[in-house]
Amino acid sequence: MSKKYEKLKPYLKKIGSGEFTGKSLNREESAEATKLILREEASPAQIGAFMIAHRIRRPEPQELAGMIDAYLEIGPKIHSPKTHRHPIFFGSPFDGRTKTAPIYPLTTLLLLSQKQPVILHGGSRMPVKYGVTHNELFQALGINLGGLSVKELQKFFNHNELALINQPDHFPLAENLIPYRDQIGKRPPVASMELIWTCHQGDHLHISGYVHSPTEERHWKTLDLLGEKNIVTVKGLEGGIDLSISRSSTIGQYKNKRGTRTVFHPKNYECLGQDIEWNSIEEWQRFALQALNGKGPLTKALEWNAGIYFFYAGLSSDVKEGINKAKEVINSGFAFKYLEKLINWRQENIN
Repeated sequence: MSKKYEKLKPYLKKIGSGEFTGKSLNREESAEATKLILREEASPAQIGAFMIAHRIRRPEPQELAGMIDAYLEIGPKIHSPKTHRHPIFFGSPFDGRTKTAPIYPLTTLLLLSQKQPVILHGGSRMPVKYGVTHNELFQALGINLGGLSVKELQKFFNHNELALINQPDHFPLAENLIPYRDQIGKRPPVASMELIWTCHQGDHLHISGYVHSPTEERHWKTLDLLGEKNIVTVKGLEGGIDLSISRSSTIGQYKNKRGTRTVFHPKNYECLGQDIEWNSIEEWQRFALQALNGKGPLTKALEWNAGIYFFYAGLSSDVKEGINKAKEVINSGFAFKYLEKLINWRQENIN
């Protein structure tokens, strides 16, 4: 084997030695292993073996923190102008949605209409779900958030308070890992890390989704190691940040080394309804544009989600006020007007 492939061996041996002799990596080792993989200074066999071994034993908080350290060092970076409110970072699975109609692009527009910046991370259709992506959904609304350089993205964010880190455009080294994800047929640990990694430099409200309850505690500890100060975790639809209107939702908050959980039930706020199934981008486009005008089957879900996030962003004093404010924003047409502003600015300023 080539000498350049020797560097990953110690880390692979450490995590892949079995139930009794295997050990976790420390933060520095995890960061180094991740950089070797991103830079392809490991063989395909080593990369695949590392991913599946790490998945089987589950990465610990310091290992996830090390992976994020590597992404922060090598990956793209954006910052907020001093005139902006602290942005919300929304963390959702990169492999998209396949079961339920997404709400977060519409929630994002309502937040933007209230001068609340939003940052999203994602990519193109990706294993294992190959679900619909952030950029596809925004394109259905009329705005293409892909195809921008990091410099152009920063310019767009400065003027419009919205940023989408699109992996194919902004992080090709991470994009190179997609074939491995497809070939092993399971989400690797990097998929868990992607939920909580953000390239935003500075203070923000960190909101991320998860599926399995133990993940929440692990993410709290990881984000604490990374120095995140304002953390919200959501057991949302399909592991994302969208809240169901057919059942209660548990939202966790971690501050000052202490985690708390609050259960919100839509029936207590007259928002109980049926979560809409995902069928096609054409149907979603129709429903989404209707909802921005206060009509159609996604309206109640939009009011519920926007109301919750208005509250956590400090735009309302409680959830009830947040829901009422969401209704006012929808009825006023402000969110729809902000969408038109985004479309026009992109067309006029960035080819």
